[in-house]
Amino acid sequence: MQCVVLAGGLGTRMRPTTESVPKAMLEVAGKPFVAWQLEQLARGGVDEVLFCIGHLGDTIRGFVGDGTRWGLSVQYSADGEHLLGTGGALRLAFDREMLAEQFLVTYGDAYLTVDLAGLIAELDKVGAPVVMTVWHNQGHVVPSNADFDGASVLYRKGPTDLALEFVDYGMLAVRRLIIESIEPGAVVDLARVLEDLSVRGVLAGLEVAERCYEIGSPEGMAALSERLARPA
Repeated sequence: MQCVVLAGGLGTRMRPTTESVPKAMLEVAGKPFVAWQLEQLARGGVDEVLFCIGHLGDTIRGFVGDGTRWGLSVQYSADGEHLLGTGGALRLAFDREMLAEQFLVTYGDAYLTVDLAGLIAELDKVGAPVVMTVWHNQGHVVPSNADFDGASVLYRKGPTDLALEFVDYGMLAVRRLIIESIEPGAVVDLARVLEDLSVRGVLAGLEVAERCYEIGSPEGMAALSERLARPA
């Protein structure tokens, strides 16, 4: 089971720290966040990880290495001189023939507790190009950006007049075929690809029970630190 970790962003909400340290390497509860994330992925049955890196990506590569200390096989796909966005980074990995036929996608600042094998099984069952995990947030933790009818996800990136109650949880199951729709070399946000699938009615969903945690903001960092202090 392969998981692609999108870790090339600038981490603007955590500046000035992220001007010299990538978000994935920020310390949480005594160790770099990426160590917590890799432990969680390994526990979930992932055996291959591909980091799509950009801003200060060599720092992540230097710490994680080949992933053997977590029982993982880790590879890297670097954007190069110009950041391509989350969708563009996936297209670059596709062009480099680094993506499995179906794989998981998460973000370099996300700590998630979803059943990963169950998510891949859902992708197989429904036959959709993408299955998005969603949480019934009701706007309590972060602004809601999705709705879910038990099968399909209505997803909108950015402001909308829709009364939405769910939020994108931060873990996707993806068929490699859909990445071909992204123009090679283009700067593309993966969220726009997902929104297009939603508009077409082919974005499937899987509801999760526990909230998502992230280190993309000081508030998120504090919430995750508190979560990690509790028993599993």
